[in-house]
Amino acid sequence: MVAATIHKWGFPHDELYDYSIRLVQDADAFVYGRKTYQLMVPYWPDIAKNPSSETKTDIEFAQAFISVKKIIVFSKTLDKAEGKNTEIVRSNLKDEILKLKQEQGKSILTGGVDIPSQLIQLGLVDEYRFVIFPVFGGKGRRLLEGI
Repeated sequence: MVAATIHKWGFPHDELYDYSIRLVQDADAFVYGRKTYQLMVPYWPDIAKNPSSETKTDIEFAQAFISVKKIIVFSKTLDKAEGKNTEIVRSNLKDEILKLKQEQGKSILTGGVDIPSQLIQLGLVDEYRFVIFPVFGGKGRRLLEGI
């Protein structure tokens, strides 16, 4: 599934945070490219380790994030990954995702632009979940650009 990446920009209301927390709690695996991975890790694991200065919802999301069984990072440049549940994959995206989809378990979530765009082109996305959040992040590729 394609899910939005959460950043600490503030949300219009708690419903969006609650939805995001439930989405992550219902996942067994995250599939990221290097850039998205480096946005999420070590940020959320650090909050889970040292929650004293964070909001209740940040702590809840961080705890859900670190509870996910597997993080797969597709990268040709990342040398090492943090955490025992993280694997760097340099092989064929399609083959790896097909293998992952054969495993028993819950949802597989992805985020960012590169990996979700490739999964869409490969026809490997089973469900789309879009959250519209009115923040302009600047320049860069768009998720559905060229598709």
